Amino acid sequence: MIRVITISREYGSGGGTVARMLAERLGWKLVDQSLITEIAKTAKVNPDVAKRLDESVDPWFHQLNKALWRGGYEGVATRVDSDMFDAEAMAALCRRVLEEAATIGHCVTVGRGGQCTLQKREDAFHVAIYAPMAERVQRIRDRIPAGTDPVAYARETDRRRTVYIEHYFGQDVTNRHLYDLMISSRIGLDAVATTILCAAGLLESGPRA
Repeated sequence: MIRVITISREYGSGGGTVARMLAERLGWKLVDQSLITEIAKTAKVNPDVAKRLDESVDPWFHQLNKALWRGGYEGVATRVDSDMFDAEAMAALCRRVLEEAATIGHCVTVGRGGQCTLQKREDAFHVAIYAPMAERVQRIRDRIPAGTDPVAYARETDRRRTVYIEHYFGQDVTNRHLYDLMISSRIGLDAVATTILCAAGLLESGPRA
């Protein structure tokens, strides 16, 4: 029985909206921006800092400096020092929160490598949502700084997310084998949500506590 749905999305594809629709229709928890709030709380850092580091990778020299300072690159320490909180620590905490959310179950996660972190869970259903660039531009025009090229902004956001998956999981975000379903939102967000529920065997499921 599927208890977790992970959503990977192109920027502007409407993936976040689809995730919210799924959570509402199923009565499940949505692990999206709330994840940033929880991680900031855990690490005792300003939520704005956590948001800035979300789905990003530290500059190479910063990583090297930290590795030398620690005496070897061995991953993120269990205890996070707020003064050293960076993209690496953020990624480690994201994975921890996603794993805990999946253990509790009945949740929909968005991005942050959920399709990789939870890949081995038999109760997880992994979805990739994409869309034609013209439709993506229409969705993001009002969400980006005035005067910004929406096409360039969308491509840069996708590039950053791709690098994030490559760096922390050693995976290609476009690898079809990471997903149970890959779907274009060109058919409409409601249709996408319904298709996901059907494919996951959850179409007849009612709300859960």
